[in-house]
Amino acid sequence: GMLNAIKNIDFDVWAYTPSEGTLAYRLKLTEYYNKLGYNIKPENILVTVGGSEAITIAMQTCVNEGDEIIIPEPFYANYNGFACMSNVVVKPILSYIENGFALPPIAEFEKLITEKTKAIIICNPNNPTGYLYSREELEALKTLCIKYDLFLFSDEAYREFCYDGREFISPMHLDGLDENVVIMDTVSKRYSACGARLGCLITKNAEVIASGLKFAQARLSPGMVEQIAGAAAVDTPDSYFEKVNTEYTLRRDTLVSRLNNIEGVFCPNPGGAFYVVAKFPIDDADKFCQWILEDFEHNNQTVMMAPATGFYSTAGSGKQEVRMAYVLNTDDLNSAMDCLEIALQQYPGRTI
Repeated sequence: GMLNAIKNIDFDVWAYTPSEGTLAYRLKLTEYYNKLGYNIKPENILVTVGGSEAITIAMQTCVNEGDEIIIPEPFYANYNGFACMSNVVVKPILSYIENGFALPPIAEFEKLITEKTKAIIICNPNNPTGYLYSREELEALKTLCIKYDLFLFSDEAYREFCYDGREFISPMHLDGLDENVVIMDTVSKRYSACGARLGCLITKNAEVIASGLKFAQARLSPGMVEQIAGAAAVDTPDSYFEKVNTEYTLRRDTLVSRLNNIEGVFCPNPGGAFYVVAKFPIDDADKFCQWILEDFEHNNQTVMMAPATGFYSTAGSGKQEVRMAYVLNTDDLNSAMDCLEIALQQYPGRTI
């Protein structure tokens, strides 16, 4: 649908669009989000150049220089870069592989809160862990944000990727939190359109929209062609997402099962996204991921993985953990696991 919309473009002048995004696209986005129960209007939306810009505008709008945001870790590594661009201080709070990277206890959040704390960021479902936050966890965050008057930033790039019939809950679904919630979203994942660089920021807080619009005006406008394509994408039939969900469930089950059948490996079964973080019997994930690329091969093949250390801010965390994305078909995933199992047996830094 997106590509066909681009092929059928009929405008005569490739002009700037409004800084907040075209009304036509924001109306289609309103249709999409209200189908999900967000109960928003077009004026609650700022169209952004990718989800990344939605995150930076949220930070620059809601958090002053030198103020702090709390993020459960491991977390999407670019949050650090966006915070640095905004002169915002990230305060990480550890979640643990042993309980599948569930939300840390609220008491641990409270230990980090100071007069400089302005926001909490969650990514739901999570990158890199695939963890899907429950309604109970979000209600606990709601209580915390109201108690301390904090913003709750929700990165929802992987919303459509929820498995086993589990319900996706957004902070937008919680009563009494309208002034605190800022949603950051993108077309990159649900439509496999990361090159479109099209996202949005959503909030019912009028002051945040008004202030965020100033940052949007400073960069002029999001692209016209991308918004035409994005509007067409909203009409993607549910059957498409059902097929994707079925395929990705199979991929997840294949990967998690194969990993947990390798001696010394532990991998939680994630509820969403398309990533897993697994713990290996190795001395150092950075060394292992480099070794398997440079010094190992099986049938002239190897496996590329991301050391989980890159997703932690706390020194020393994730040293035995790696992130994998199950964006391959199951045959390729099985071949990769065959390769990985042999590599773990041969790795010089093996710990069992």
